[in-house]
Amino acid sequence: MGVQKCDSVWKKCQEVIRDNIPVSAYTTWFAPIRSVSLENNILTIEVQSDYVREHIEANFLDLLSKVLHRVIGPDARLRYKVRIADTFITENQRPAPRIRNVDIPAPDVASSYEGSPYLIPGIKRLNIDPHLNPQYTMENFIEGECNRLARSAGLRIASTPGRNAFNPLFIYAGPGLGKTHLAQAIGIAVKEHYPEKVVLYVNANTFQNQYMNAACTAKNNNNSNEVSDFLRYYQLVDVLILDDVQEFADKKGTQGAFFHIFNYLHQCGKQLILTSDRPPVELQGLDQRLLSRFKWGLSAELLPPSYETRLAILRAKSQAESVDVPDEVLEYVARNVKTNIRELEGTLFSLIANATFTKKELTLRLAEDLVDKIVCEHKVEISVNRIQNAVCTYFNITTDQFLSKTRKREIVQARQIAMYLSRNLTKTSLSSIGTQLGGKDHATVLHACNTVCDLMDTDRSFRGYVTDIEKQLTSAE
Repeated sequence: MGVQKCDSVWKKCQEVIRDNIPVSAYTTWFAPIRSVSLENNILTIEVQSDYVREHIEANFLDLLSKVLHRVIGPDARLRYKVRIADTFITENQRPAPRIRNVDIPAPDVASSYEGSPYLIPGIKRLNIDPHLNPQYTMENFIEGECNRLARSAGLRIASTPGRNAFNPLFIYAGPGLGKTHLAQAIGIAVKEHYPEKVVLYVNANTFQNQYMNAACTAKNNNNSNEVSDFLRYYQLVDVLILDDVQEFADKKGTQGAFFHIFNYLHQCGKQLILTSDRPPVELQGLDQRLLSRFKWGLSAELLPPSYETRLAILRAKSQAESVDVPDEVLEYVARNVKTNIRELEGTLFSLIANATFTKKELTLRLAEDLVDKIVCEHKVEISVNRIQNAVCTYFNITTDQFLSKTRKREIVQARQIAMYLSRNLTKTSLSSIGTQLGGKDHATVLHACNTVCDLMDTDRSFRGYVTDIEKQLTSAE
């Protein structure tokens, strides 16, 4: 049937739709749609994105069905063409934007709707391995004050992925504090609520390698299809979990590709979950336009667990292993292994294995011997707490004085030096350093670091203090 007839039919449909929904809804969702063809009672229309298609089918399907039956007849069917942008940027070239039409048949609008899958020639809806560890569930992620905000946001995302205020969710923490566990747990929970959604977990290093392979192949073959396919693959994901985003530092081509993927998914109402070893404000070597997008949603920090949380983790792990560990043993381990959850769990598993293989009982004495070795080995690692103790010892002040709110010059400078060394010698975020060193915010820590740098440049004695303490800390490594 001719284009004119097709346009006439769709205009009649639009008139009926406009009379039955608010003007703002019609202007947003239906006015931009144009007709493509009408053949065998199948009307094909072009929509701006798959998000628009999903929204229309989720909110206006019944009305759409009645309108098509009224204008075309009882055998009316609807088909979509969804525009998918392929625009990407490489290191050496900036190709012109291209639009590619992908024909996506919709279900018979007269039938019940349960979410139409993508149908691309030769490919069903992405049936891919989400790369989620089944052990990383919400049930296995023990809640504590150290992670309550991030975990609560994760639960909200699991029930309404892409349709919440936490998009993207940016989780940051030091090593071993549960970033990957929580991010994957959210993905698993999404799959439980919405089995049809495409969830994908990928490490930033893997993403980087995939992009570089696609870019190299495209360059060698003088054909951009490889990069286009790479971008399109990620554009069809419903929930993208990107781990260790700090690995993108100084990788301009990868950042450009992810920038366009991020924009497309966010615009289409898809969920993004990112993890990093530091907050967005402290990430180095990343494009500002990308960093600004990381701040659009919620940034949530995972802090080192408290004694109560460590004990709860140990109890949960021993129950999962079906091993009866005496409370006094669990309490001893929880009191003495404080750095991170990974070491805490490793100590418990080492204790269980040691008792099993040597056929010894899980006694407090066995725990003391084993933990003694682990904690002794750990002492060579530099932590914020260790830096605080070293500074207090050097200046002969007590911990209480150090953490007090006094404005005495010597105490203030001691705190500033501890903050400066913590920033330089550990991977701890500024906000976490501030929390551990007197409950300060990240701006206070940043100011302290700048002050110490200035004093070291102008005061030889002060520079000597900082150098002496740093040597004491690093000489033990």
